Amino acid sequence: MRIFFLTLLLLFSIFAQSQKKYPQDIFSSPLDIPIVLAGTFGELRSNHFHSGIDIKTQQRQGLPVYAISDGTVTRIKISIWGYGKVLYVAHPNGYTSVYAHLQKFSPEIEAYIRKVQYHKKSYEVEVFPNFGELKIEKGSLLSYSGNTGGSSGPHLHFEIRSSITEKPTNPLLYGYEVSDATNPSLLGLYGYPLSDDSQLNQSKEKVQINFTKQADGSFLADKVHAIGTIGFGFNAFDRQDLAANKNGVYAVKQLVNGKVFSAYDFETFSFTETRYINTFIDYAHLGKHKQRIQQCFKAPGNRLGIYTTLYNEGKISVKDGLSYTVEILISDIAGNLTKVIIPVEGKRQKIKIEKENVQTGNYLIAKKPNTYDLGIAQVYFPANTFYEDFYIDIEKGKDTITIHNNQVPAHRNFTITFDTSRYSAEERKQLYIARLNRKMEPNYTTTYKRGTTFTARTRNLGTYILAKDTIAPKISPKNFKEKQWLNNYRYLGVRISDDLSGIDTYSATLNGEWILMEYEPKTKTLTYNFDDKILDKKQCTLKVIVTDNVGNSSTFISTFFRK
Repeated sequence: MRIFFLTLLLLFSIFAQSQKKYPQDIFSSPLDIPIVLAGTFGELRSNHFHSGIDIKTQQRQGLPVYAISDGTVTRIKISIWGYGKVLYVAHPNGYTSVYAHLQKFSPEIEAYIRKVQYHKKSYEVEVFPNFGELKIEKGSLLSYSGNTGGSSGPHLHFEIRSSITEKPTNPLLYGYEVSDATNPSLLGLYGYPLSDDSQLNQSKEKVQINFTKQADGSFLADKVHAIGTIGFGFNAFDRQDLAANKNGVYAVKQLVNGKVFSAYDFETFSFTETRYINTFIDYAHLGKHKQRIQQCFKAPGNRLGIYTTLYNEGKISVKDGLSYTVEILISDIAGNLTKVIIPVEGKRQKIKIEKENVQTGNYLIAKKPNTYDLGIAQVYFPANTFYEDFYIDIEKGKDTITIHNNQVPAHRNFTITFDTSRYSAEERKQLYIARLNRKMEPNYTTTYKRGTTFTARTRNLGTYILAKDTIAPKISPKNFKEKQWLNNYRYLGVRISDDLSGIDTYSATLNGEWILMEYEPKTKTLTYNFDDKILDKKQCTLKVIVTDNVGNSSTFISTFFRK
């Protein structure tokens, strides 16, 4: 019990030291409701660590978002995916705050960005206002919360970055309070034989380890019998007091017989290294089971800078006849701790599970460029596309090429080139490169066409095909009818969709003049706000043109009346 409390004291001390690095109580809250998190900083996401906190907005949109300190708007971006509508505000103390997935901006900023959109005749824009052009005071209205971009539900994505390095830091280190008295939850524990001569519980492959909860709240694993170099990993989440969301943990420490072998935390990280998350987790396990296991050892190709301590890369050398006590300490940013104890005995046993040794005719050297000619297509991997060498399975079907599987991550883009000379010029207009999903449905991959050569650049392994799209997009009115009076309408809605290659561009005019229609792919809706442009005609003609990714186009024309 004494050791347990000393561990807690150490964790609180580390957290206190981290807080001292960052200013306290100078930033106000971006919302005037209690901070309840739907996502934590550093949380494990697809191909990246979460670079901010997701603040719940009570399942609503349109909540006022305020500036956390004096500053100036340095960047405004609007996109249909990613951060959606996002604002960047630079503050005099060297930090930049970021507010994403917004519904709309404050009137001053909204007017500024609308001029840009009408000048460029585009909903998606990105601008960098001159320093001091859009000054902001602490507590002033910046915007309203929303659900734009890649958001899966209403919330505010909030970041604090260094204005110099642009590295994001954990916003909860700046004095923001989140109610949290709950220890992280342990879902799974795994052991890895890491060398050719190693074994763990009679297996040369990864094994799951059983554990039980003890009276003091810690977890005790079943004894592990092993020889050689091994490592451990776990699957866990953290939950705050006022939300049911399964969020990420803050810090992890692995000790072997009392010595720290590995330790890392999510105080900060660099955007340039965030994709190395695919070496931090067990990527093959993710591909098979859709679960993210954090590895307490450093795998090949891992260049992450989140580690505070790393001895022998977190790997444990187990010798016959010796005993080891491995402890994994998993904590949240509030200091709540989950402790896992793994007794390890050095003992050679008869192997029951041999290492899976799948060999193909193609052994890929990761540090070298690799090209594969499949007849109908070529695949080119630049040097360092992958993190380590492996036998790659690459096959040609009747109309498809299959590039390995979803259990190996690619760090860099590779190139797929299809020869389309067997098709006529007219047919080629409707062809595109697509990746087949689990249901064998084609998903458009950005396709570059040069004569009979079609090329795509991607980081997704899987099965690719030349797909054909002959069907133009669909356009239909959402909230009005032909020749309807719309005097009391605040907005005009139009539904657009495309079943195959997907929407590429759209444009809309009202009485022959270009108008701004906001596109929300999640609802397949274009929206025009009537307060955006003064209409001086009683009879109005709306014209919408939508084009898909192979050039099929549809035109929708409708007349309505408005005083």
